[in-house]
Amino acid sequence: MSPTTSDPSATWATGHVTFLGAGPGDPGLLTLRAVEALARADVLIAEPEVLDVVRTHAKAGVTVLGAESPGTPGQTAADDASTAVVVPALRDCANLVMEAARGGKRVVRAVSGDPGLDTDAAGEMLACAAGGVSFEVVPGIAAAVGVPAYAGVPLRDAQGTDVRFVDARTASERCWTEVGASDGTVVVSTTLDAVAAAAGELVAAGRKPDTPLTVTVAGTTTRQRTWSATLGTIAQTFKQAKVLPSPEGGRPVIAVVGERSAAAQRDQLSWFESKPLFGWKVLVPRTKEQAASLSDQLTSYGAVPHEVPTIAVEPPRTPQQMERAVKGLVTGRYEWIAFTSVNAVKAVREKFEEYGLDARAFAGIKVAAVGEQTASALIAFGVKPDLVPSGEQSAAGLLEDWPPYDPVFDPIDRVFLPRADIATETLVAGLIELGWEVDDVTAYRTVRASPPPAETREAIKGGGFDAVLFTSSSTVRNLVGIAGKPHNVTVIACIGPATAKTAEEHGLRVDVMSPEPSVHRLAQALADFGARRRTAALEAGDPVSRPSERRPGARRRRAAP
Repeated sequence: MSPTTSDPSATWATGHVTFLGAGPGDPGLLTLRAVEALARADVLIAEPEVLDVVRTHAKAGVTVLGAESPGTPGQTAADDASTAVVVPALRDCANLVMEAARGGKRVVRAVSGDPGLDTDAAGEMLACAAGGVSFEVVPGIAAAVGVPAYAGVPLRDAQGTDVRFVDARTASERCWTEVGASDGTVVVSTTLDAVAAAAGELVAAGRKPDTPLTVTVAGTTTRQRTWSATLGTIAQTFKQAKVLPSPEGGRPVIAVVGERSAAAQRDQLSWFESKPLFGWKVLVPRTKEQAASLSDQLTSYGAVPHEVPTIAVEPPRTPQQMERAVKGLVTGRYEWIAFTSVNAVKAVREKFEEYGLDARAFAGIKVAAVGEQTASALIAFGVKPDLVPSGEQSAAGLLEDWPPYDPVFDPIDRVFLPRADIATETLVAGLIELGWEVDDVTAYRTVRASPPPAETREAIKGGGFDAVLFTSSSTVRNLVGIAGKPHNVTVIACIGPATAKTAEEHGLRVDVMSPEPSVHRLAQALADFGARRRTAALEAGDPVSRPSERRPGARRRRAAP
């Protein structure tokens, strides 16, 4: 066992407190140790800006207490896996932590960044020590370190330099004098509307007005935005970019002062904000389960995926045919079973579980999958498919690789094909032509899903989404039917010609088409489109913007970052 890992069987008479750093905002920056602690917590006390980051890893039934800033109400929303409680202000969190720990609970107190740099956490640790409550500290990535890394601003290089960290809210005159007299890098934690004042303090203390400066807001998140200027020009830069004045001027920022924050260097090192779909809100008309790997891929391109189910899956109206087919699978009626969707795998698996069967029932039967996602669902079930198309991942691609029936080598000539009620006849006809008998069985029905929430419908019709991925003709028809037609600024990406034709029939302009019918190639094609769009803007000397920022009124709303 790692020396940093607590024994899960250990108990404390008065409970135990873990002070946990949740990092600067990106959920992927949580440490493994933090995830372990969250999974064992009975009580989770978190600041509002990190609550969503940490609650995902908490166990079902955890009591969630959302700590608020002084003078603000402290109620949080509950989900199915947690209980929400009204919480006192931050100044009373020490008492809250102590009360929960003395009740024998495992308490996780989550703060933004790193607990060692959080003054409230330090006071709460002292209260635990004085009260005899055991505690531990799980460090997190401090915003002053993590945000510059995501902004492409190294704090040190091969030449080496001093690095000073300053909190402008509490910095004394002596502190400003010391950092002003230094030629090292200064990392200033401040707010958007106080950046110019901090720059003035540094100039007054001796820093040259032409010293490079970068300012990053919402660092490490897909809302991140960075401005490059100098100490003497930052106020004018904000004014010209219409960043200030703004009602959101109190938002925290990280400013890096020094030669390593120079714009020429940042142009080469800005890896995060230069992602091809950075900040794009992409509509994925699939269920969260179906869209998981696709959403992960979009996130890797910098996008913010938003899943909206357009179909719902229901059992067949007459289940007897499916029941006979599954029994025939067990008794040796079939040589092959062909899965054309993840839903088909799910339908057969549920029927297996109903009969007390598992993947061993597939012994001696050849298994085909129409594509990678379907194959992954089978592997998760414990079944490795014998046939996956080597080319196009479709019914036609499956037929290209399907062997003809050979009475010498194939003792049985029958194929079990569990599929949707609206599936096409392409595969059935192709298999019959190859000499196979096909039991074409309706394993599930697809029906139109319920409409998404009103705010999602308004975003679709009003241009709030930057792109939408259509993975079939039915997703086009169903999305338009339950939510309305996407705005004309929204980039429309289609998985193939048939889907594109349906989109055009509904009055949509198709901007992106996948080179092959694969959801992952579709996402890649959208990323390529975004990269070309970004390059064109930079070459023209224009600011890089998202498609949704072109809609009427978007420019005015952009003034508040």
